[in-house]
Amino acid sequence: MLQVENPYKRIFDSHSHYDDPRFDEDRDELLSSMLSDGTVEYILHAGTNLESGAFGIEYAERFPQFYTSVGFHPESIDEVPDGYIERLGELISKSQKVVAIGEIGLDYHYDGYDRERQLSLFEDQLILANSHSLPVIVHSREATADTLELLKRHRPQGVVHCFSGSYETAQEIISLGMYIGFTGVLTFKNAKKALHALEAVPLDRLLLETDCPYMAPDGYRGKRCDSRMIYRIAQVASEHYRITPQELIDRTNENARRLFSIG
Repeated sequence: MLQVENPYKRIFDSHSHYDDPRFDEDRDELLSSMLSDGTVEYILHAGTNLESGAFGIEYAERFPQFYTSVGFHPESIDEVPDGYIERLGELISKSQKVVAIGEIGLDYHYDGYDRERQLSLFEDQLILANSHSLPVIVHSREATADTLELLKRHRPQGVVHCFSGSYETAQEIISLGMYIGFTGVLTFKNAKKALHALEAVPLDRLLLETDCPYMAPDGYRGKRCDSRMIYRIAQVASEHYRITPQELIDRTNENARRLFSIG
């Protein structure tokens, strides 16, 4: 397990993927350590398909501070079965610790994914979320216009995660009453766009996330990311809000608990 010099407490990692094979070697040891020493108070697993959602429910039952979402990521479009909305509904009914529909959205980066199918899948899951009064966790990559159009049409509660858009797009998302999540990208040397977008986000609409095992922040680049590393994002973001990193961690903890109705 990688040594991480995190001096802060009460981290809420609002977006993680602990089902990734990169955690197979020490997953339980890592989660037990983080969640028992006060470093990390809550973790939200982002489901990407049925198997990932089932993993999230299993671990949510094993660890009191571990919560999960269920949904189909746009990159999982080839894994979507017939009757997928009913299948997601079954997962929702299995556990009260399913607190969101996600990770859902649009990804136009790769040409191989059918855009019309993505749009249909995203819209169906937005409708599902609203029908269960659950927030959504939105993935949007090179698909800003279509993402915003569907969010405006359905007006879900939720977060646009791993935000990579512009200041103006951040303003539009905030105007819809949604939250914005930032990852370790905020700490990168070429993060000018992300830092400018952060200026559009009120403190009460900010979430911190790892997207682990991806997006390790500066100081850990090239290493497997985990929830403890959020402290580096907090150190950078807190300078903008002119508060201490611990104060920012506490506020984003409150924001995530509010959005996902935890605690």
